[in-house]
Amino acid sequence: MTRHRPALRTALPGKHRLPSAIDPAEHAFYVRTRHTGATLTHLAGAVLVHQNSLLRHALAAHPDAQLLTGWSSADLHLLRHRDHDVALCSGIGAGAPATALVIEQLTALGVPAIVSIGTAASLIPTLGPGDIVLCEKALRGEGTSGHYLRPSLFAHPEPQLTTALSSELSAIGATWSTGPSWTTDALYRESTTEAVLYAGHGILTVEMEAAGAFAVGQRRHLPVAAAFAIADCLVNRAPRTDSPHTGNALRQLLTAALNALTAHGPPPDNAPIGTGMDDHDREQAKPRG
Repeated sequence: MTRHRPALRTALPGKHRLPSAIDPAEHAFYVRTRHTGATLTHLAGAVLVHQNSLLRHALAAHPDAQLLTGWSSADLHLLRHRDHDVALCSGIGAGAPATALVIEQLTALGVPAIVSIGTAASLIPTLGPGDIVLCEKALRGEGTSGHYLRPSLFAHPEPQLTTALSSELSAIGATWSTGPSWTTDALYRESTTEAVLYAGHGILTVEMEAAGAFAVGQRRHLPVAAAFAIADCLVNRAPRTDSPHTGNALRQLLTAALNALTAHGPPPDNAPIGTGMDDHDREQAKPRG
């Protein structure tokens, strides 16, 4: 009798509920074989920096920053801010898959919170280079989030950390907008038709990482927030230039992110931070019988 074989699919139904074959805790174990006692649990959090120019600015402002070689697939610097240790994570690579991978690794090492800052394109002509947008939620136009969350339109940041970031933007005198973003993997397949459609639904920006970052945060019970400096616009398209206003906005975002993490406080006692597993994975890992 021929055994029935399930139809070939690019993703199985309920993929987000399936246990992982590779747990991020394996990464932490591997790092600790080379760096005894490696942990990020004592940090206020980590800032993901997606622009090299901003990294150079941050390291110039913190000349004593320590490079943690081999702790992550990205570059990790440890710096001191307001009497707290904070990690600066750079060299991540573009897109949600690369960002999700790095967040998984940082989570497995125990980082308590993450703020992602970078550039985005505006979907509306009233937002121009140097304007700041605090991400309220991210439209899931990429592929990564479907591996972490059940199907839905949006992935969401952690509310308290997002509020803390908003408060710190106010404290440094920055001005910003709050709204949804569209996350997509395909930079060179973004269309004006999509931009007009999404803008009509109140979506302000397009970028490549937020939905993936939020999805990992939700899955791993890790506070994650994101904000962007506008670099260009998807409508009324003109060639992109290096606007000094965008650089200034990124520097404001870095200051606000560092301040928010050091003011945010430790995670709740019941948050399963740094284990690399969520509740479903733990249940699957229990001995059977």
